[in-house]
Amino acid sequence: MSDYKKAKGFIVVFTCNSCPFAVKYEDRVNELAKKYTSQGYILLAINPNDPEVQPADSYDLMKERAAEKGFVFPYLFDEGQKVFPQYGATKTPHVFLLDKKLVVKYIGAIDDNPDASMVNEKYLENAIAALEKKMDPTPATTKAIGCSIKVKK
Repeated sequence: MSDYKKAKGFIVVFTCNSCPFAVKYEDRVNELAKKYTSQGYILLAINPNDPEVQPADSYDLMKERAAEKGFVFPYLFDEGQKVFPQYGATKTPHVFLLDKKLVVKYIGAIDDNPDASMVNEKYLENAIAALEKKMDPTPATTKAIGCSIKVKK
């Protein structure tokens, strides 16, 4: 995050290659990055899964997936699974919106439906709009829907 000195905030998305829910959100995450990076909100995707537990989430396969899908955001690997617990992430996808001071302002789902054609409420976009108006997002949390993070036993 220190690489982005002029950022207004950060959209941190815990996601992966293997979860069907995360896969359904890939294009939406890419579109969010395209839309909000130019407005000062940097999207960072982090794969929290242990590749020994979920081989489809290896670093090499992440690089392949990013190239295949044309990701316009950094797709990072949580080496040693040290980052996701600091956020409290439990699912893929699970989103955290941070303000310029790195204070978490919204936690939860990107929107209200894994099926892009059925979305009624865009939680993350509404939260960013609230920040732009110098307000706290409402709701500040929603339930993340997705797959559990795969950890070593």
